[in-house]
Amino acid sequence: MSARTLLNSLFRYKASIDEELLDALSALGEEGRSDAFSSALRVLNHAHLVDRIFAANLQREVHDYTASWSSVTPPLAQLSADIRETDRWYVDYTSRITPDEMEEVVDFTFTDGGRGRMSREEMLAHVATHAGYHRGEVGRLLPEIENAAMRDVFAGYLHRAEPSRRQ
Repeated sequence: MSARTLLNSLFRYKASIDEELLDALSALGEEGRSDAFSSALRVLNHAHLVDRIFAANLQREVHDYTASWSSVTPPLAQLSADIRETDRWYVDYTSRITPDEMEEVVDFTFTDGGRGRMSREEMLAHVATHAGYHRGEVGRLLPEIENAAMRDVFAGYLHRAEPSRRQ
């Protein structure tokens, strides 16, 4: 398996599990929205901001983000739409990136003003693993969604996405 194939699979997995998590959060309804729910939204917003920052870095574009956290969290519906759009971007990007582009090292500036340098492949790996860490954090903040959305394992995704793997 090529690195591109693996990364594309990881981002399809990320999009799928993000979808499940966002649906589970939506299903909680207004009555289920506690302080822990607000904290979960802040965590998801942080992960999303990092996704957007690195999408800009991957394209060598300057972004307007000055931090990877925000004191203002968008409502769940807006955050969900933004996450889904960004997930689609990463799935598309990883489906068409070439091996040479993946190995290319890109200089960028972190939100704190510090300089950074990573290959595109490293940036993509960072985004995928960073997102997984924070989905797990949300699962710990909101244990009531565990049964509905936290089948967050890559092997499980592969078998759901390709049932022939269960043969």
